[in-house]
Amino acid sequence: MKSLRRTTLILLPLLIACGVFSPGGVPVSTPSPVPSAVRTDTPPAPPTATASPEPSATLALPEIATPQQVPSDDFHIRLHPDGGLFVGDQVSMEVIAPPDLDLEGREVVVRQGQAEISRSGFGRFGIGGRSQATLRWVWDTQGLQPGAHTLSFSIVPEGPSWTETVTLQPESALPFPEPQAAWSTAESDCCVYYYVTGTAAERDLDTLMETADREAEEAVAEIGGDFDEVITIVFLPRVLGHGGFAGGEIYISYLDRNYAGNAPAQVLHHELIHILDGRQGGELRPTLFAEGLAVYLSDGHFKPEPLLPRAAEVLDLNWYLPLAPLADDFYPSQHEISYLQAGALIEYMIDTWGREAFESFYRGIQEHPSGQHSAAINQALLSHFDLTLEELEEQFLAVLEAHPDDPELREDVRLTVRFYDTVRRYQQMFDTSAYFLTAWLPGIDDLIENGIVADTVRHPSAPENIALETILVSADADLRSGHYARAAIGVEAVNAVLDAYTARDAQPFYAHPLAADHLAITMAALEMGYTPQQIRVTEDRAVLRVNEQGVDLVELELGRGFTGWDLQ
Repeated sequence: MKSLRRTTLILLPLLIACGVFSPGGVPVSTPSPVPSAVRTDTPPAPPTATASPEPSATLALPEIATPQQVPSDDFHIRLHPDGGLFVGDQVSMEVIAPPDLDLEGREVVVRQGQAEISRSGFGRFGIGGRSQATLRWVWDTQGLQPGAHTLSFSIVPEGPSWTETVTLQPESALPFPEPQAAWSTAESDCCVYYYVTGTAAERDLDTLMETADREAEEAVAEIGGDFDEVITIVFLPRVLGHGGFAGGEIYISYLDRNYAGNAPAQVLHHELIHILDGRQGGELRPTLFAEGLAVYLSDGHFKPEPLLPRAAEVLDLNWYLPLAPLADDFYPSQHEISYLQAGALIEYMIDTWGREAFESFYRGIQEHPSGQHSAAINQALLSHFDLTLEELEEQFLAVLEAHPDDPELREDVRLTVRFYDTVRRYQQMFDTSAYFLTAWLPGIDDLIENGIVADTVRHPSAPENIALETILVSADADLRSGHYARAAIGVEAVNAVLDAYTARDAQPFYAHPLAADHLAITMAALEMGYTPQQIRVTEDRAVLRVNEQGVDLVELELGRGFTGWDLQ
């Protein structure tokens, strides 16, 4: 079995977990992330409780586009930047259609008064292929007055038509770092970097570049290639997906309240492998093998991990995903299981046939007339190893079944799956632009050409968002350090709150005592002018990592008193 590479984490000593930035201080007056657009042809949502000295709900329940919740003739709007709109924003719009509606040949027209803002046809968006019309940076709000503005939407031909009320906050209320934020660049031996000024990436840039050079050198040694073509790395000061995307460039989430719980060095290595893998060629490179190779050559997915033993625990948990359907529908499959199985399968194949034979097989996979990856893999297996995909799976399963039981490893696998399922559930409800299947991620060239910073800096940052995200940050730290009971409590707390929101409970944070504490502590810190990035609660004491109007982190200690949480 391939030995584990030691991955150097680039965390600051003050940080609790592996996340690394925040877009800066959020003033107490920052509104909760209620939807920016309110339909005028449908009844308003039930009122939610306002903030008080007690933990209370101010998040509005979102509309999630699922066949069960959206009528067949309904559309809904998502506006960007996310987390509230301000005068001066260049606003983008996603007009999300019901998934069962045929919209070929139809388009949406957006107007303000009699003036047409923009129009667009419908298509598939994101990894998940959601049906929507995507209008990027079409509404220039420069010079408009703060307050309510009415936009009209029409699906042509044949309708329907409706209006949306959009609220713009004054430009003077923009939180740090946006008033002075801009894109900047730097270069190192391997890469060119794009980052936003006034963010953690700028603060830690030297360390980030050293890490990227080291990870790139190791990636080249593992997969080959060179740096004749520079690698572009974009550091995003908000969570998107699971923290990393790779296409023509690499996009990495880098922030102190990184609730997606990943280590930058690990994510960088994974995405660098993808870039170099693509440069090595191959007609098809099925997703099962492309992602599996990146996991294998990174010694794990979100952290260094023994792949075959962990995959054996997946089997023991009865969570194993059969290879043929996994190959044909990889990304919608359960994320952590699919990546772990893919990496373990690559390890098994290389252990069995050697790296050179695997590379010849992998680079030689050709499209199958059926268009199915499973059929293409099967045909290549027969050609290279005189083996069917079904037979390969039988051998793979036999190896997994032969591994001895490891209860601690099984609990780690179980909680890892539960943790990331919870992260995605939170995103779908309250950080919708971050959800990996439909993440809002314009390319860096378009962002720079249009002078767009807000789309990557701004995100929902109400006290309730901060409270839930800091619970996830702590749960991730506990999971990585083997404190499984504590990690389980954190995951349970977040799900209890999300369940309460779904049930329209007026006080959802009372659903779990840890959640109530995190919200009360967050409110207390904001009242003192600090934005929490990490919170660790132990009985009547809380240790926080916070910042004010900047990215430097300081530590605070709060104690529980008769009137709430106070500085110690």
